[in-house]
Amino acid sequence: MSLHVLASFQVIDESEDWIVVDKPAPLIVHPANRKPEPTLLGGLEHLLAFEIQTGGHLGIITRLDRETSGVVLVAKTLAAARELGGIFERREAGKEYLAIVRGWPAADSWECDEPLLRAGELAPSPIWVKQIPHPTGRACRTRFRVEQRFHRNGQEFSQIRCFPETGRMHQIRVHLACGGHPIVGDKLYAADGQEYLEWMETGWTPMLEERLLLPRHALHAAALEIDWKGQTRRWQAPLPTDLVEFIGGKALTRTPGLVIWSRHE
Repeated sequence: MSLHVLASFQVIDESEDWIVVDKPAPLIVHPANRKPEPTLLGGLEHLLAFEIQTGGHLGIITRLDRETSGVVLVAKTLAAARELGGIFERREAGKEYLAIVRGWPAADSWECDEPLLRAGELAPSPIWVKQIPHPTGRACRTRFRVEQRFHRNGQEFSQIRCFPETGRMHQIRVHLACGGHPIVGDKLYAADGQEYLEWMETGWTPMLEERLLLPRHALHAAALEIDWKGQTRRWQAPLPTDLVEFIGGKALTRTPGLVIWSRHE
């Protein structure tokens, strides 16, 4: 069985212009310059083979990190990609994420507008993708609202709804870490990034599990809303099992994996 057939995702909604899917972690969106592995794009190319053969062209509109789960919007044609891209460039889309963070924020709602800059632009950095707050960085703004505060094994955690108003790389993760409430499982921003370097070298280990608690960062693209051809479209993806189990204080029963894709009729 070819790798792209093994990509795991569920179709939320579909039209002649776009398809919306719920992407699990740790499924990667695009092929990476590493060993061959299943990708969301490969799975969609298999699912939409007829559309592609008859002139369609897939374009990922909302990209998610490997470890981020949730709603992904994909254009089926070049014309739809241009129109959808314009909606996001004009910041007319409503995006909502759910994050599980360490600690209990003092406020029930707040915002962060720290500009972000790639660390490697200031000085040599062992982690090329890492972003840092910096006055000369790119404008960036995120609003936050506490959904619930809870305990797990005697420690304080919170579930936060995040509303990014810009689309900078890692902005939700960095902005939460800036406020002293890093996302659970975040190898890059929960501390100084050493967990990420260790994970790249050794893979997931009991020592990393003790420090990070989850094998992926607890961030989920929960909802996306746009106006399309005179109608408001809102798509939602439920919180995945691993994060539900974490909030519920349960031992994790599985690590997110890759299974056959499914499509609603």
